[in-house]
Amino acid sequence: MQGKIIHQTSWAKTASETPIALYKKSHSLSESAERPVLFIGGVHGDEPEGVILANELLLWLQENEIIQTERIRPWLLIPCINPDGYSRAQRCNGQGVDLNRNFPSRDWSPECKAPRYYPGPSPGSELEVQALTKLIEDEKPQLIVHFHSWEPCVVYTGAPGKEAAELIAEGTGYPAREDIGYPTPGSLGQYGWLEHQVPVICVEAQEHSELSTVWPRFAAGLKAFLMRR
Repeated sequence: MQGKIIHQTSWAKTASETPIALYKKSHSLSESAERPVLFIGGVHGDEPEGVILANELLLWLQENEIIQTERIRPWLLIPCINPDGYSRAQRCNGQGVDLNRNFPSRDWSPECKAPRYYPGPSPGSELEVQALTKLIEDEKPQLIVHFHSWEPCVVYTGAPGKEAAELIAEGTGYPAREDIGYPTPGSLGQYGWLEHQVPVICVEAQEHSELSTVWPRFAAGLKAFLMRR
């Protein structure tokens, strides 16, 4: 039954021709037309906790598909949207652009306080962002969740995302809140909410965590969210 999960090994490519993988749970004709949840890891290449979370979540989804113990919401998952940055352990992509400041939201700004936040030469200039914005336009997700690491928190952009953020944060000891505490022009959250009215959740694991502890901390909340109807 694992064939229900579609794996596109080269769904998109970076400017360096590095492939970006996408996984997708297909829908049967008998299933409702519920819009999918989009999960994304590795937006920032120096935050391995986010890639670990995405990959561990994928493993659980694949295992559940085989044994079919629970009915899961439809989903899309990108384990690492910034493979060039991830391979170099750097925040920006291979072009030196902070992908989470490059989205073509109405508040995009060319200004940045440090090179690691460089938003690119223009909004949506990066191939990774172009592929992701097209995916959002085509698939019309009901919610976007991207995994990062910084100070422990689960931040939602768009009030409709509050309940999901609180559920994902449940049991982690991390606060669920509406504001990360500083402006993020051109971020995925701003793009999803301002341009498409899709709420976006940014999961911030504790940076420099022992990687083996990251999935156990969030597993219960993510599973509860995906199994909730």
